[in-house]
Amino acid sequence: MNHPTLQALIFDVDGTLADTEDLHRIAFNHAFAELGLGWHWDEALYTELLEVSGGRDRLQHYWQQVNPEVRSIGAQAVQDTLARIHELKTAHYEAAVQDGAVQLRPGVLALFDEAATAGVQLAIATTTSPVNIATLLRRAMGPAWRHSFAAIGDGSSAPLKKPHPMVYQQILQLMQLDPSECLAFEDSGNGLKAATLAGLATVITPTRYTRHHDFGRALQVLPDLADTRLADLQALHEAHWSGERLLAVET
Repeated sequence: MNHPTLQALIFDVDGTLADTEDLHRIAFNHAFAELGLGWHWDEALYTELLEVSGGRDRLQHYWQQVNPEVRSIGAQAVQDTLARIHELKTAHYEAAVQDGAVQLRPGVLALFDEAATAGVQLAIATTTSPVNIATLLRRAMGPAWRHSFAAIGDGSSAPLKKPHPMVYQQILQLMQLDPSECLAFEDSGNGLKAATLAGLATVITPTRYTRHHDFGRALQVLPDLADTRLADLQALHEAHWSGERLLAVET
């Protein structure tokens, strides 16, 4: 029986392409200090806050926790304050990445190169901002990094954040591919849920911030991609969809 061929690899960014979460946390703390807010996100608190996808949404969620008396989060003064915090945070984050504070996780670039050689497309599906993607990948891959990706979905194009599957659905539509022709790569429970709701088999490479998440629906959980070759993923993909089809026939 024929099975779908692997046509594309779709990657989350923060935590998956690079272990950036602690750098984001530190950048938020810089912004808080610069504005004299008296806030500090330690690792334990940030682990909890990562249950909310997207830096802006995470910040708004925290604001509502520490300012419960503010009933109207849509008030312009509040939105202006949140925007200023996020603007400062992004500036700190960009500067740190440009200074080499973070690199792509093991095996990522090698897998990109293998995919390009084999004609397997690459895509990005993330809740982070376009500027964060560009800052990270320009540093890691050079000024022409964008040409490596057939499609990019981010927090600006998909307002419904993970675990909603919107960003993955957009990518599949842009690439005109069926979910069975792709593999997704994530590091978190929210990312896994988003990908699987879009019908994608998903490989997980957790970080210290996400290793406690439930990855029971993952196709495979790996420490990183250092020992993973494209042929391994093609075999995993084939075995998965062969199994799915056999199950469908049996039932």
